[in-house]
This record gives sequence, structure tokens and C-alpha cells, in this order.
Amino acid sequence: MQLLDGNFPSGMFVHSFGLEPHIVCKIVYDIDSLKRFLKNIVLDQYSKNEFVVVRKYFEYLDSNKLELIFKLDREFLAMSSFEFSKAYVTLGENYFLHLNRLIMKKKICNDCFSYLKTEKIRFSDLLLLSVYAYELELTLDDFITLWSKKNIISIAMTSLKISKIKPSQIQQMLFEFDDILEYFVINKRVKVSNFNPHFEEIIYKHKYLEPKMFTT
Repeated sequence: MQLLDGNFPSGMFVHSFGLEPHIVCKIVYDIDSLKRFLKNIVLDQYSKNEFVVVRKYFEYLDSNKLELIFKLDREFLAMSSFEFSKAYVTLGENYFLHLNRLIMKKKICNDCFSYLKTEKIRFSDLLLLSVYAYELELTLDDFITLWSKKNIISIAMTSLKISKIKPSQIQQMLFEFDDILEYFVINKRVKVSNFNPHFEEIIYKHKYLEPKMFTT
């Protein structure tokens, strides 16, 4: 619950993942524009990038291909924009503090965590949580749904600190994302694409403005 539910009260890092420059540019200014922003993340990013990568993680875990898991994670971080990559690594390191003393029952999961403990490598939270979900025997679709909900809730909550959108509006909007996520989780893509034209335009305009990190 601590790792996969953005509402659960645990110490965590929260990144705006591009929301801040959208608010600065007045593209996100009310609950409808916030919903469009979050839907755009699911439509043009998660469904074409993170969801595809997680499916490959699970495939490599099933076939016991540890090297390919780390290779894929390096490629995933390299494909992401610098700020996204940095945020995923920060989250990965933070989550690892929660998980690094666990002993996994599945050999592939235990080997993965042992490697992360002994080797000085950068890794994403997506890799770490995928391995842990596999250890817990969560289904692939369940994990993708939980991970997406956690991120969407966390990103939406940052808007409370940098906009005038009301908490009650955000809460109501988040309920509407269940159907959106279900559609994109079920409709599987097999090819990674990391280009989101609307997002890239805004980030390019504010390439020196980093997404703020809030600590709760």
C-alpha cells in the first residue's frame, strides 16, 4: 500500500512530472485542463512507453533474463527526457530504502535486489516496483493499474501547492480515471514511443525550469 497507493501516508518524494511548467504557461489552470493534462500523460506517454516497458520487464522475469532487465531499464532512462529520468531514479533510490532488506522468495527477484545492493548502478522506480510486484505475484495488468493510479494521484496532489484548484474537484476528477486507465491497460501496445508533442513543446519553452519536488 505504501508503494502503490499515492493516498497512503508514507514518507515519499512527489514530482510534478511536467505539471509545473504547464501551470506557469497557463495551459493548466482549472480542473478541466488538469484532467486533460493527466489524460494526455496516460494516452501519449504511459500507454506508449511505461506500460510497454513494464510488460517487457515481466517477460524477462518470466524467462529469467536478468541482464536484459537491466539493459532495458538503462534504455528506458536514456529515452526519457532528462528531468523525467532524474525523477524516476530519485524515486527508485527512495523506494529501495524501503525494500532493500527484504529477502525475495523468487530467485530472479532476489538476484535482482542483490545486484542492486552490490553494484553502483542507476535504476528506475519502475524496475524496482515491477520486480517487487512480480515477487508478490500481482498480475501485470493489476500492477500497471496500481502504478498509474499512484502516479496520477501524486501528480494531481502537487497542483494543490502550485495552483488554485480545489481538493474536492481533484478528488471527483480522479474517480473518472478508472475507466480511462482500464481502456489503456487492456489495449496493449508492443512498441515503445516516447514522443509527446504537446508535452515536449511546453518543456522546451521552459527547459531551465525543473519540475519541483515536494517532500511529504
